Amino acid sequence: MSIKHLNSTCSEKEVLEALKIHAVVIIDNLVSKNLIKAIDSELKPYFEKTKSGKSEFSGLKTQRIGALIARSPSIRELAMNPLIKKVLDGFLGPFCDDYQINLTQAVSIGPDEKPQILHRDRGMYGGFIPRKIEPLLGCVWAVSEFTKENGATQVVPGSHTWDKGREPLQEEISYAEMNPGSVLLYTGTVLHGGGMNQTNSPRLGAFIHYSLSWLRQQENQYLSCPTEIAKNLDPKLRSLMGYSRAGYVLGYFSSPNEKDNLELVSPEELFGEKSKYDNFVSPKELVDGSS
Repeated sequence: MSIKHLNSTCSEKEVLEALKIHAVVIIDNLVSKNLIKAIDSELKPYFEKTKSGKSEFSGLKTQRIGALIARSPSIRELAMNPLIKKVLDGFLGPFCDDYQINLTQAVSIGPDEKPQILHRDRGMYGGFIPRKIEPLLGCVWAVSEFTKENGATQVVPGSHTWDKGREPLQEEISYAEMNPGSVLLYTGTVLHGGGMNQTNSPRLGAFIHYSLSWLRQQENQYLSCPTEIAKNLDPKLRSLMGYSRAGYVLGYFSSPNEKDNLELVSPEELFGEKSKYDNFVSPKELVDGSS
């Protein structure tokens, strides 16, 4: 089964329907070539200093860099894409008050790289999440052209409904072939993996994955993008990274610079902002009516 392609004027309902049925979809040419060129330029200095992976899973001829929100201003536009946000509202939104950026990573698959083992991203959480709740949505933005020959991501459409031990036949594996500026969306339960690069040029993609707000992030956003950088970001992007309180108490902090600080301090207060939970009653009040 081939991966379904939608055009850049599609609705979030079309995307969500494709994800429901196939667990994967490509939106063609969603962002401009100029934005992609800017991202390529901003990432180039980091790749010039980055070594390839140390294992077959990470790729012995594959370079990976993280902290993309801090390192690439243009990546921030991808993270906040309006259509992607609407899709996230419908996909992760029903299972949490807020969703968050789980991972940012630029992946350059080099020539002669072998195919990555097929896997499910939700495996990082140990399988404890009920399968009927989807914890993740991955976005892979094509910075270079993605072809089967140069390492386009392998995906097995529909495998999100399979039994755990079922292995795909070769003809069931599809390849996310797409132009620069297009984006591949796939769920945390679908089988996928990096492709084999049989060309003389690297294949570059920018990964931005999102997860439910009550799960630990794969990439620690607070260290990857510390407060001295985060303070200058769009507040909505900062909140998406986790610089916010979720579910009333998730993500609060206590200041080490104040004695006997017993208050639940919200990350928003670092930047003089108000949390949407500031006017909520506390869990204790909800239980026993105390004030």
